[in-house]
Amino acid sequence: MMMSEELGTTLPVVLVLAVADNGVIGRGNALPWDLPDDLQNFKKITMGRPILMGRKTYESIGRPLPGRLNIVITRDRDWFTPGVTIVHSLEKAFEVAEQRALLDGADALMVIGGAEVYRSAISKADRIVMTRVHGEVSGDAYFDLDSVANWSEQARVDFSAAGRNSHDFSVIDLIPPEVN
Repeated sequence: MMMSEELGTTLPVVLVLAVADNGVIGRGNALPWDLPDDLQNFKKITMGRPILMGRKTYESIGRPLPGRLNIVITRDRDWFTPGVTIVHSLEKAFEVAEQRALLDGADALMVIGGAEVYRSAISKADRIVMTRVHGEVSGDAYFDLDSVANWSEQARVDFSAAGRNSHDFSVIDLIPPEVN
């Protein structure tokens, strides 16, 4: 049984995240690295699929990402911004994403951050696409790498800084232990 089935969703739930070796995922509501190759990969894997994110993640992006239903989870009932679907719980985000994904023919629901949303969604994830930024960076938002220590690596692609990216990094496809 897929983890997403526990939510009543029929589509896989995929966490998409970038994390440094020391667990940092953000600094000052922004990414603490410059990885154009990873941003291209992010666009490729999320395009045409609903993306679920917290309000702070949305505000760090600054605009709705085109070609994807942008679902923003916030506890602030007065928060509004045009071009996104606003919900007040992770469960409602999954429900809205599932309905839209089925209409659009999407094959997965993508969770793109931030830290609080990842913590809430990881137990429901069927897969993680993790960009592992090689190096320790300073930051104020973290992902608990121990939470995926027993997940199985299915694929890995390594990228070098090579002038274009600020750090070497690897994109790793992970599945939870129950799927093995």
